[in-house]
Amino acid sequence: MPMDTINPCVNPADETIRLGSLAVRFLVTGENSSGTVAVFEVLIPAGQRLIAPAHSHDHYEETVYGVEGVLTWTVDGKPVDVGPGQALCIPRGSVHRFDNNGTEDAKTLTIVTPAAIGPQFFRECAEVINAAVGGPPDRAKMAEIMYRHGLTPTPPAPQA
Repeated sequence: MPMDTINPCVNPADETIRLGSLAVRFLVTGENSSGTVAVFEVLIPAGQRLIAPAHSHDHYEETVYGVEGVLTWTVDGKPVDVGPGQALCIPRGSVHRFDNNGTEDAKTLTIVTPAAIGPQFFRECAEVINAAVGGPPDRAKMAEIMYRHGLTPTPPAPQA
C-alpha cells in the first residue's frame, strides 16, 4: 500500500480532517514510524453513525481505545461497546462499523498495525462525504476510495 507523501518533520496532528460531523486527527503516520504503526484520534458526535459502509481490511489490524463517550462497534455482526479506558482489537478480515448511540460525543484513539492507511484515505473520503451535504455519500465513489486504500466495503443491505 502506498503511504502518504508528506514531510515527516511536519506534525500530522496539525491537520484535522472533517468527514461530515466526524473529525480525524493523525498523531503518528506511517512516514513517522517507518510504516510500522499509524495512530489517529476520531471525534464522533452524539447520535452519529459511521457514514462509510461497513468494511473489512486484510492488510492490518485496527485497535480502538475509548477516550470519551461510548461507541457501539459491530464486528462480524456482534455489537461491542467501547467506553473510556476500554479497547477493542479488530482482526484482519473482520467486517466492522460503529455507531455513537449515546447522548455525549465520543473520542477514540485508533492504532493501525502496520500503517497501511494514512491521512490521504480520510482526505479523499472527506471530499465525497462533504460533497453529499448531509445526505448519503456516493457509494460507488466511496467504494473506489476504500478499495484503493485496502478496505473492502460490504454490499448494501437488501431493501425490504
